[in-house]
Amino acid sequence: MASFNGTSHNPIDDELDFSDIEAKYRVDFDDGFDSVIVVDGVPVIDRSKLDKLLAKISKEFSRRGAVIKPDNIFVPWDDNAGKTKGFIFVDFGNPDAAAFAAGAMNGHPFDAKHTFHINRFTDIERYASIDETYVEPTVEEYRPKEHLRAWLADSQGRDQYVTYRGDDVEIHWHGKPSQCEVAYAKKNWTELYASWSPLGTYFATLFRQGVRLWGGPSWEPQHRFAHPLVKLIDFSPCENYLVTWSHDPISVPANLPQGPEFFSPEDEGNNIAVWDIKSGQLLRTFPTTTDENEDPAMKKQMQWPALKWSSDDKFVARVTPGQHISVYELPTMGLHDKKSLKIEGVVDFEWCPHGEKDKEDAEKGAKPEKTEKGAKKRENMLAYWTPEVANQPARVTLISFPSRTVLRQKNLFNVTECKLHWQNQGDFLCVKVDRHTKTKKSIFCNLEIFRVREKDYPVEVVELKDTVTDFSWEPKGERFAIVSSNDPNLGNPGPGITIKTDIGFYQLDRAKNDFKLLRTLTSRTSNTIRWSPRGRHVVLATVGSSTKSELEFWDLDFSTEERREGQNVKEEWGSGIQQLGSADHYGVTDVEWDPSGRYLATSASAWRHTLENGYAIWDFRGQELEKHILDRFKQFIWRPRPRSLLTKDQQRQIRKNLREYSRAFDEEDAAEESNVSAELIAHRKRLLDEWNAWRARCKRDIAEEKRSRGQKLNGEHHEEEKEEIEEWIDEVIEQIEEVVE
Repeated sequence: MASFNGTSHNPIDDELDFSDIEAKYRVDFDDGFDSVIVVDGVPVIDRSKLDKLLAKISKEFSRRGAVIKPDNIFVPWDDNAGKTKGFIFVDFGNPDAAAFAAGAMNGHPFDAKHTFHINRFTDIERYASIDETYVEPTVEEYRPKEHLRAWLADSQGRDQYVTYRGDDVEIHWHGKPSQCEVAYAKKNWTELYASWSPLGTYFATLFRQGVRLWGGPSWEPQHRFAHPLVKLIDFSPCENYLVTWSHDPISVPANLPQGPEFFSPEDEGNNIAVWDIKSGQLLRTFPTTTDENEDPAMKKQMQWPALKWSSDDKFVARVTPGQHISVYELPTMGLHDKKSLKIEGVVDFEWCPHGEKDKEDAEKGAKPEKTEKGAKKRENMLAYWTPEVANQPARVTLISFPSRTVLRQKNLFNVTECKLHWQNQGDFLCVKVDRHTKTKKSIFCNLEIFRVREKDYPVEVVELKDTVTDFSWEPKGERFAIVSSNDPNLGNPGPGITIKTDIGFYQLDRAKNDFKLLRTLTSRTSNTIRWSPRGRHVVLATVGSSTKSELEFWDLDFSTEERREGQNVKEEWGSGIQQLGSADHYGVTDVEWDPSGRYLATSASAWRHTLENGYAIWDFRGQELEKHILDRFKQFIWRPRPRSLLTKDQQRQIRKNLREYSRAFDEEDAAEESNVSAELIAHRKRLLDEWNAWRARCKRDIAEEKRSRGQKLNGEHHEEEKEEIEEWIDEVIEQIEEVVE
């Protein structure tokens, strides 16, 4: 071989180096082909069927949110056979879209004989150049997950609550004074507010990017849900699903990550999202519904929760005002029976809660047809109401679901508004009907009470002359309480004006099958009713007033102990109602019982006003246990407890032997008291010893000082001390005697 200068050399000795040229023109697969995927499992065809195949593939990808066109698909050919090779290349234009398509379509059944298997093009290159030398993998140490309900195993049986002040969020243990302590604290844990899940398993915090769920003894993050600018959240009753809402419609930028945990282009414009908590996947999104026939100038505030759950988490429903109720099945979030319940004029609806007996039957796996007693197992039930339209009266309807059977209807006349109130065991439904006179100048109220556990669903009517501002069922009971008023300032109270109210207690009279008035408390300022979760005890509070902030603690079974002890007590209706105490919490905005029904928390939130913010905890008799005045205090929430794992028989046995169990607790209390006393005695003894030591030291110092001065004093003259004596002399100046006849 000749060189350019005419000389020759051996090509073996002088090999040309192309490394600089290869480096200059090297194609970086990570930059150039990261948006390309390889789809295997494609049918092998000839050229006559190519257009049809590409159209079908494009349609399948687009249905899963990975929109492509036939022009983006490259098909390799076997020139000898004149057919395709069974795989294709698809270019999505950007890596995020390619990653989403790979996740969404991998394992997708194209037809009965072909299933797609998808890989990234860059992954194939990387796998082809992988080092085949076997390297033994390192085994990670097993770390058991924390139990999300570990707080229930607290040896002292304490409850927890969360406080939110400024940027600080704290979770506290609550018990006896010596047992109260901070369990966990974190700064900037939330940007809006905090919330517990219905059974207390998760702690939710809201951020600009979305929602995070926390749990376990270490409060580690459990799940995250990416819903930007989220404002409201709602859990399903069994904690399987989460609903989020943002005022800003969903938008999907080009660089947003793609996958089942993120929004896709088809979600754009919606406000509501439904998530699966365990998997973190997005199930479905919805727009915010509005009444199309409603005057834009008279639009009401959005109703929340916008989606309402059945008690067993099997269904979730939403109302389109004036048109229909749409019920969706879980976990697919598909429309049940592929059609909505078309109800002209429908305003609102509520699912019937499941009682403890219903939940026990569900856990035992009872067949839908019959339970242990031979009766039909209770289906889910919902109630809705429609207003008066033209010549048709207003109507309340009960229907079962999923059978969609109408169980009961009740026509109502001269109706202004209805509110549906289910008792928490699903035994009763109260429809609070605000009615107007024919002249429409005054409003009064009727209570239409459905007894849904009885045959034909009988309805009892309680007629009232005043407007009812608050209604509340006793948990697990047959009583309810109402706040009513005929104050002329009720509709438009001015600043500093306190509305006068009356409180009424009612109970079902089984003998007459009617609800009877037990007692009326007149001339009150209370506007809020809060029943203890255990029933029996109730608090009447004045909330949101700038002038009044009273709390009244009542016991509706005050004479129960006498009846339990077998005394022959003749008791009239309402005679067992007794006030236990009263209190005042200035500026109170929230009132909440703890899960045990033994303690009540009141708080004054800075979200409502800035005067003496903070919280207080009371016992059920109205005795203040602790009070904290905290500036910038925002929120107080007790941690809920799940339903007890003990059966009815076990609970009954515990109540029967309660005195035996209480001995152990009495001994613990006595031991704690003695420990406190011992500490106090030791402290006092230490102080006494310190005093005695100081006194002995002072005596020594004084004795030494006297000895040093003794010699000087012996030679000096001492003057005798003079004693001054004062003499008092009484002198009578005048004496007058008067005789009284």
